[in-house]
Amino acid sequence: MPAARPRVLYVTDLAYQARGRRYCDEDIFLTSRLRAHFDLALCHPLDAAALMDGHDAVVIRNSGPVLGYQQAYDTFRARALAHGSRVYNPLTGKADMAGKQYLLDLTAAGYPVIPTVDRLTDVHRLPPAHRYVVKPRLGADSLGLRIVPATRLDAHAGDDVLIQPHIDFAYEVSFYFVDDDFQYALYAPDPRRRWELKPYAATAADLEFARRFIDWNDLGHGIQRVDACRAPDDGLLLVELEDLNPYLSLQALPEEDRDAFVGAFTASLSRFIQGAGAGVTAEAGAGAVSAV
Repeated sequence: MPAARPRVLYVTDLAYQARGRRYCDEDIFLTSRLRAHFDLALCHPLDAAALMDGHDAVVIRNSGPVLGYQQAYDTFRARALAHGSRVYNPLTGKADMAGKQYLLDLTAAGYPVIPTVDRLTDVHRLPPAHRYVVKPRLGADSLGLRIVPATRLDAHAGDDVLIQPHIDFAYEVSFYFVDDDFQYALYAPDPRRRWELKPYAATAADLEFARRFIDWNDLGHGIQRVDACRAPDDGLLLVELEDLNPYLSLQALPEEDRDAFVGAFTASLSRFIQGAGAGVTAEAGAGAVSAV
């Protein structure tokens, strides 16, 4: 008798309206390919906690910003941690999965990240700027992000926001990883059109930059996206590290690169289910607050 196929609960919001992107198309494509290897069920994030039992893994994909269903996500997270359920990506992420505190921590540790503070009294620690970016500490998908002149910064600062200098970067570039393995890179040549992406030929220096953040997060399994900008000095600075449900922009890839990603994703998920990535305990994931 053949072994039973793994049962996977795939969490997505097919109706979520994202600016410049169609989340549903990506998940329709991915699930059509994953069905060759797993018994797959799709559900909305509001239903994940009720439906997760009886599955070998729960895959969080294009489920939209958690801020839109925070209570339901907190219930799902608490139940998964208490039961040791296998959630992909694992719930131990230290980046966007746990809020924006990591931008402060990485700034303090001297990582190549857009300098970030969370108090108006600390703005002097940032490079001088005519404009500043003010973003919610628990923001996502650019919700609540504002660009304000230096003369009005005090009117927008507060306990629940982060402050960064506005950088006139040349372009944004994203590096996509499955587990610890680099898969592809995409960039937006026009800074005004963030989601008009093209394949990007990453250099050795680019990958060394991106891997620093993958190593720092130490997630072990899962899909991560390292978002960076090319600063005026030609160096890269981290914008965000997406470690819960990063959109993958697969439609911007050539077919062979999409196939390669699907293969890497499928292999990673198979290893995870087979036990290489055991479910986290309540102690391991306690205290994290999702921001996406």
